[in-house]
Amino acid sequence: MQLPFPAPVRSLSPTALSAPRAYRGLYAFHKYWGKKPSEPNQYLIQHLCPERGLVVDPFLGSGVSAFEAVQLNRRVIGIDINPIAIKIARLLVSPPTTGSLVQAFQQVGTLVKNTILESYFTSEGKVATHYVWQNGRMQKVWLRNGSSRNRVELQPTDHDIALSARFESYQPRLLGSPRFFTNSRINTSPSLTLKDLFTGRALHNIELLLDAIAELPMADQEPLKICLTAAVGQMSKMVFAITNRGKTIGKRNDYMEVGSWVIGYWRPAQHFEVNVWNSFERKVRRLIKAISKLELAHITTRSGDVSAVCSGEADCSLIIGDCLQLLPQLPDNLVNLIITDPPHSDRIPYLELSEIWNVILGEQPPFESEIVVSNAKERSKNERAYNQAMLRFLEIVSHKLRKDGYLVLFFNARTRSSWHFFESYLKDEGNVGMVYRGCFPLVYSALSVVQDNRKGALRTDYGLVFSRSVASDRCLAEIPGWSSKIPESLK
Repeated sequence: MQLPFPAPVRSLSPTALSAPRAYRGLYAFHKYWGKKPSEPNQYLIQHLCPERGLVVDPFLGSGVSAFEAVQLNRRVIGIDINPIAIKIARLLVSPPTTGSLVQAFQQVGTLVKNTILESYFTSEGKVATHYVWQNGRMQKVWLRNGSSRNRVELQPTDHDIALSARFESYQPRLLGSPRFFTNSRINTSPSLTLKDLFTGRALHNIELLLDAIAELPMADQEPLKICLTAAVGQMSKMVFAITNRGKTIGKRNDYMEVGSWVIGYWRPAQHFEVNVWNSFERKVRRLIKAISKLELAHITTRSGDVSAVCSGEADCSLIIGDCLQLLPQLPDNLVNLIITDPPHSDRIPYLELSEIWNVILGEQPPFESEIVVSNAKERSKNERAYNQAMLRFLEIVSHKLRKDGYLVLFFNARTRSSWHFFESYLKDEGNVGMVYRGCFPLVYSALSVVQDNRKGALRTDYGLVFSRSVASDRCLAEIPGWSSKIPESLK
């Protein structure tokens, strides 16, 4: 199948790793947690894996490594236990054409746009774009001011309140019940429901969108479902109001701005209810724009299963599953480069944070198999189990690499105990699988709210490099900040 991709990338300078670009285009389309910059993936794939060589990412996340590998004419196998991660990665690696996406969106609009917009009509027949709520009471109704970017703010009328009340008792008929745990860090408990996170009107309209998407050909459904997951946070009660800008510098501004779904499932007392159709449309148009901006060049990409990629009969295989179960199925001594960003102890509870996305997709992820340290005690995901799983991971991949192969882990953890798997592997005198080569700082183009929201949180990660041989590699030594020593976190 012919897929549109940017023209082949020129060799990347190692200095680019110290000044990565901000996420843009397809990379910026979805909010998936814990994205890494593309430059380290691109540079390391270029220099540590030959053309048509095999790249494997066992914790694929948002798919940056898979996208870079395909662009650079490498075969790639990506694995992630999180269904939404693999579906985003598939969209990244194999985006739809702008024409098919526009046509599919227009069909959805024909089916449900007017019905959804009618649920936001004011008494004068105008469409509200936002409602401001405070402790369960509607405070403001916002409208567009014609073609102007300015807004009109109105006091809610009896009509506005009654219209909202019509949907209060709405019970989801398509969306399953999310699975939440007792995790105060991300504001969840087993009793948390979709009704706690969304107004009845939002749930009603989200399901209208799902109904319309289900009428499309199968090939067109997935991109629009991913657009819906990308937009669903802004459709929730978790969109906070930004006020008092400039207060700290004595220039207080009372102008209210729309915040966003930031992290976890915090429901602020004052929040927005955003027009569902508008939120969905913005995400679809953003995806259309991202795809249309690609400098199109036809690259023949053959998707297949793992065995087909291993044999060279296919180029790309992206799989939902447990890497500790799937990696052993790879032949030994085959992989050129394993490059991955595993969960960093308790930094990001990926599956818990992704639950509303997976509910939209109708997916039920295997929480029991996730490699993570969770604050939810009922999950029994502690540091001991985490380190055992990560040590097992290192043992498995050491057999899958070629004699000239490399492993690159993007990693950091706040506590010394979360590094135990790394130290154990280095200290194991009987280990002859891989040699630790060194590390480099992983620089971000923007700070991550997930990364920086706790006291003592980390501002950077490391690229930890292992190899099967001890040959000298100039490409590693040229990376800014490269050190053959262990990370500073362990000194």
